[in-house]
Amino acid sequence: MPEVTFAGPDGRLEGRYHHAKRPNAPVALLLHPHPLHGGTMNNRVVYSLYGKFQEMGFSVLRFNFRGVGKSQGRYDGGIGEIGDAAAALDFLQAINPHASMLWVAGYSFGAYIGMQLLMRRPEMGGFICISPPASHYDFGFLAPCPCSGLIVHGEEDELVPLSSVVKLVEKLNSQKGVKIDFRTIKGAGHVFTPPQVEVVTEMAADHVNQVLNRSRNALAAD
Repeated sequence: MPEVTFAGPDGRLEGRYHHAKRPNAPVALLLHPHPLHGGTMNNRVVYSLYGKFQEMGFSVLRFNFRGVGKSQGRYDGGIGEIGDAAAALDFLQAINPHASMLWVAGYSFGAYIGMQLLMRRPEMGGFICISPPASHYDFGFLAPCPCSGLIVHGEEDELVPLSSVVKLVEKLNSQKGVKIDFRTIKGAGHVFTPPQVEVVTEMAADHVNQVLNRSRNALAAD
């Protein structure tokens, strides 16, 4: 789990990076919750996903947004953080120029930033959006959403009502060529307990493996 630093728009950014042994392995970028509410790359959801992507053979990066941990700069209301995420993706792509697929996974605030990044980087092939703050931010920029992906939400989320996420999913699923794999966790709030983190991680792994298997089958058919 080597420590890495790379250049961001507002200074050096701190991360943890795992490089897959397999050539041209897929890559994943993980984005943490809100920096002003205790969010860091060591958040247990992000940390768990980091380990799971390693198990699935990915090269994977998690990092701290500006002003968090050893990352330089100051919180910028989400605007600068989109630039941080883009810099992190640049770092990943520089090390993995022939990656078979690019994924972004974000939790809460990180889910919002991840979807913004998705719109700016059309080469992304999949996303995992956990507890997207659909009642706090306008996700109308996803018009159209560039690819299909997974959205996971707790049914008892006290910060982001499930109904707001259902509306987002319905809007995305109405777009041509987009299919959202929407899964909910019974009894879960916005902050997941350790057993619920495991459920989230397994849901993510199941979705990613389904997509990868479809991709392999399509290549075999050609």
